[in-house]
Amino acid sequence: MTLPRPPRPGGGRLIDARLSLLDRQVLDASGQPVGVVDDLEVSELPEPTGDGRVRVLNLVHGPIVLERIVGGRRPKAHFERVPWSTVAKLGSAIELAVDADEVPVGWLEDWLARNVIARIPGGSSCSSVT
Repeated sequence: MTLPRPPRPGGGRLIDARLSLLDRQVLDASGQPVGVVDDLEVSELPEPTGDGRVRVLNLVHGPIVLERIVGGRRPKAHFERVPWSTVAKLGSAIELAVDADEVPVGWLEDWLARNVIARIPGGSSCSSVT
């Protein structure tokens, strides 16, 4: 007995978000790291009688790990969103079709780049360190 294949979204690609998106490095068009995918914003969950499609709207990054360790919730405005429309390729990293200056970088990443990464030998060559 074979199980039926899951429905394929019209023109889309069926992916497992946990395996293909979450905790993946995000690279800009020139291959420079811009962040890591911490969460996803998706379209509303489908109704049981609908076509079953859920679309990824944004890749979300920010200090989500701190919430999971310490507890509490930050306002949604504290997280940075990278529109799904800027994703060019999925692989071991998520490659964007835009440069790093077009991608929002949160204050935490900016602070870490200047105050932590820049002090590591070779860390000052990171493009986000100014």
